Amino acid sequence: MKNRTVTPATSALLPDAGFDVERLHAPCQALAAFFARAELAACGGEHISLDETPGRILREAIVCDADVPAAARSSMDGFAIAAAGAPGRFRIVGEIRMGHAPPTALASGQAMRIPTGGVLPEGADAVVPVEDVRVEGGVLIVDGAVALGDCVNPRGDDVRAGELLLEPGRRLGAPEIGLLATLGVTEVPVYRRPRIAVLSSGDELVRPDRTPALGQIRDSNRYAVAASLRAMGAQPVHLPTVPDDPVLLQAELRAAHAAHDGVVLTGGSSVGERDHTPAAIAALGRPGVLVHGLRVKPGKPTVLAAVDGKPVIGLPGNPASALLILEAVVAPIVAHLVGARAYPASTTATLAAPVVKRPGWTWYVPMLLKEEDGEAMAHPLPIRSSHVSLLARAAGYSTFGEEESEAAVGTKVVVTHFLVGGAHRT
Repeated sequence: MKNRTVTPATSALLPDAGFDVERLHAPCQALAAFFARAELAACGGEHISLDETPGRILREAIVCDADVPAAARSSMDGFAIAAAGAPGRFRIVGEIRMGHAPPTALASGQAMRIPTGGVLPEGADAVVPVEDVRVEGGVLIVDGAVALGDCVNPRGDDVRAGELLLEPGRRLGAPEIGLLATLGVTEVPVYRRPRIAVLSSGDELVRPDRTPALGQIRDSNRYAVAASLRAMGAQPVHLPTVPDDPVLLQAELRAAHAAHDGVVLTGGSSVGERDHTPAAIAALGRPGVLVHGLRVKPGKPTVLAAVDGKPVIGLPGNPASALLILEAVVAPIVAHLVGARAYPASTTATLAAPVVKRPGWTWYVPMLLKEEDGEAMAHPLPIRSSHVSLLARAAGYSTFGEEESEAAVGTKVVVTHFLVGGAHRT
């Protein structure tokens, strides 16, 4: 990756677009400052069907009300017997059918045919597999000793009554849904999906279905942001693009804040003459802008704000910056609304090229993952904030902290996958 080394002696010469570099927050500091004053609350709850549940966040604890299985069951096709009678001969007195209770209890010296999953009859405490025995007429012959409980799944072997199985905040997937169905929980208590308004600002933006004139660009940020928010568990709501007019921006922002659980706005978050986002957010109410500017690359002009318990986020207008900051920094804020914690998927890989970065800053470096000689190799991509294609070429990003100035070839790095799409790129 072609990045020049920047030492503390030369860092003051770098352009910082009007920001007081000494007062900028590192991402972790910014989030701590935000949560200390934002007073956010998770959204209310609702009950939904099992088929609606994938990806939703559990709102109430799930405690088992009965043992699973409710009775001892066979783990093999074979014969139910009393283990103390083996080796020996047993008279076969019946057959247990799946989905039915045993027809009778077993007396001493008796056996009963049983399928895998069949309920053991009273008087039986073991099962001998069909391939380990002989049957002559109506008599079962067991030649060897049988251990108590052999080939038996005892009552409560899977789940015990009163056991806490799923805690609130759990993101529900196929394993959890299968468990809920097993327990008979068909109306699942979940957090409501927060409705987050997605706004773009800028005179240069046109709809994706239009051909941009010279100086215009298609408004791609809002769709990337919405996709990421949806993957986080939120319900994004597209609002019209706002021109570079402070009065219009403030009006649209106020309406969006009033009608939604949060707002994410891209563009106009820096400190130039046409950057109206920070002032528009500050005018909404208290506590207002809590963080403006991060000691990070890319994404320095980020705004983290809260008004009346709702987050209002100002993302940079550059596509790569906007999405990286949303997924790397803003995700915990959205997770708080959703009622969950953010656990992004990641891959540990070997760095294929050196990374040289600015000391004292956090860098999010997009990575292309390739398998080479059976090893996952992370190829750093040049950070070009304005490039729409940059993150589409990457599998995810690696975080290099403030204390690092370079990472050599061969260094093990963690590549955090993008919430949508990037994890499947090789």
